[in-house]
Amino acid sequence: MDSSDLLPVGRRVAYWRGRRKLSQQVLADRLGKSKSWVDKVERGVRSLDKVSTLQDIAAVLRIDTAVLLGRGAEPAGVADRAEGVERIRAALSAYEIVLGRPAPRRPVIPAERLAREVAHVWTTFQHARYPQVVDLLPQVVADAQRTYAHDPGRGRMPLVETYRVTAALLVKLGAPDVAWLAVDRAMTAATGDRVLVAAAAVQLGQVLRASARVRVAKSVMLAAAYRIAPPVVEFGDPDELSLCGTLLVQAALAAARDGDDRAAVELVDEAAEMAARVGDGHDHYRTGFGSTAVELARIVVAVERGDAEEAVTRHEQVTMRDGWRWLPAEHRAAYLVDVARAYLHGDDPVTAGCVLVEADRIAPAEIRHRPASRDVLAQVVRDPAAPTTLTQLADTLGVG
Repeated sequence: MDSSDLLPVGRRVAYWRGRRKLSQQVLADRLGKSKSWVDKVERGVRSLDKVSTLQDIAAVLRIDTAVLLGRGAEPAGVADRAEGVERIRAALSAYEIVLGRPAPRRPVIPAERLAREVAHVWTTFQHARYPQVVDLLPQVVADAQRTYAHDPGRGRMPLVETYRVTAALLVKLGAPDVAWLAVDRAMTAATGDRVLVAAAAVQLGQVLRASARVRVAKSVMLAAAYRIAPPVVEFGDPDELSLCGTLLVQAALAAARDGDDRAAVELVDEAAEMAARVGDGHDHYRTGFGSTAVELARIVVAVERGDAEEAVTRHEQVTMRDGWRWLPAEHRAAYLVDVARAYLHGDDPVTAGCVLVEADRIAPAEIRHRPASRDVLAQVVRDPAAPTTLTQLADTLGVG
């Protein structure tokens, strides 16, 4: 249940206005009302007894009227997603090894076999099959912990990788609090191994940004990047260059969201130098790092900076590269959602809708199971000219 479900209707208006980052004046202007009228509605002084007025407010706030009325209308898939997150949370919270709790009768999996299973989970994630990953992870987490307890030397890397993919998935599902638990475990397990620490730090950056801790994210990502950076880029190992460059990209995204445009651009430029040495078509430590990946990051940074024109111009060129097709489906679809935001910022909801249609074709779960993507979908379908396929999808998902 959303916390707003327990509020009077006026307080729900205030709650959702805050979620949409609208001032009372802006909401009033869009409704053709006065700021005083909005204030009285939110304080419960003025009642909302006209259905047409409720519908107008819901449309401005981009929510269903049923949500505004507190009828608890849950969009399709929300309950399943929440249940999946709770199962993963339970797996992370068992502490059966630490507490010496009796484990189910299941043999300890050899580290080599565990590594193959974790690789399968990563591949499933990169294909954006998020419901399948949700089903796989609780058992893989338990197995990885047992294997590590039995064979710390060989079990360490698959344990770190298990926590990394768990954190990555939870960020996608809009659960950064649980993702924090997974990534903290990854960082702890990786301690002492500079490469594993750098790999775990990639997800740490994602979690910090998802938690709106952008300044901390930038600082931590830079520390992690320069710890793994080779003394001379030209002679750097591809694994280390990929990790260092990916961390620099994470720092750039955090800087852009924090309003530090200059640092964001400089960090992407630095990552691009490393990407030129790595080349496209590789996936060292599940980063997908390469020249095309950095160019996508440059475009997302432009979106975060509010430069829709630059983002759109660069986007229309980058998808022609061979490197675009080599990136995982999850990476491409997530990027397209960000590009849709750029078109929305540029007052072009029709093209934004076309971009989302392409994202849904590449990786349906990216639109259907990721809350951030559903929010963008809801914005696009408010436009009467939105593609019919999108409006039908929005109706099915209960968003818009």
